[in-house]
Amino acid sequence: MKAMILAAGRGERMRPLTDNTPKPLLQVNGKSLIEYHLQNLKQAGFTDVVINHAWLGHMIESSLGDGSQYGLQIQYSAEGEKALETGGGLFRALPLLGDAPFLAINGDIWTDYPLQNLPTEPDGLAHLVLIDNPPQHPEGDFALDGERVRPSGENCYTFSGIGVYRPEILAGQQDGAFPLAPILRSAMQRNEISGEHYTGQWFDIGTPERLEQLDLMLRVG
Repeated sequence: MKAMILAAGRGERMRPLTDNTPKPLLQVNGKSLIEYHLQNLKQAGFTDVVINHAWLGHMIESSLGDGSQYGLQIQYSAEGEKALETGGGLFRALPLLGDAPFLAINGDIWTDYPLQNLPTEPDGLAHLVLIDNPPQHPEGDFALDGERVRPSGENCYTFSGIGVYRPEILAGQQDGAFPLAPILRSAMQRNEISGEHYTGQWFDIGTPERLEQLDLMLRVG
């Protein structure tokens, strides 16, 4: 199974840190956020990785190269000056991802989720990892009903930014910017999305303060 790291976001809330550095290259405990993903992917047995980029994307390519320094093969999906959002980013990268299910993970999170536990053949169009709602997102995103994900319900959790997708989930879409969430919600209504609840460590690096908190946690150990 191939993996894709979503790294095209501008990181407006992280400014001024992201004025001259793409968000995935921001460092915690002496290592960039995206390097943690690459090392976790290698440890989980992945070999082929696709990374999309937009803002200052050339810096990501210069830093990571072809992936050989991480024991991986990296290909890049360039989106130009303006990012294509999650749905559009995945669609643009489909020629690099192939016809099989693939993992996609947000580049601006840090987690100890064991990626090797993800299903290589999701029961439906996608499998999502959900986490307890963080303080900055108390209402959550989706509900979990057993192993099926619903658009709403009693047990609402936050989408972690980790999912396995079949390329067919983007059938009928066209190249351009569009969100993924409405496509997921439509598939949930058809009972085509499975999921799990993860209770381990997870950080959304959405502000400079949360970046500092993660840095401190990792340095303290």
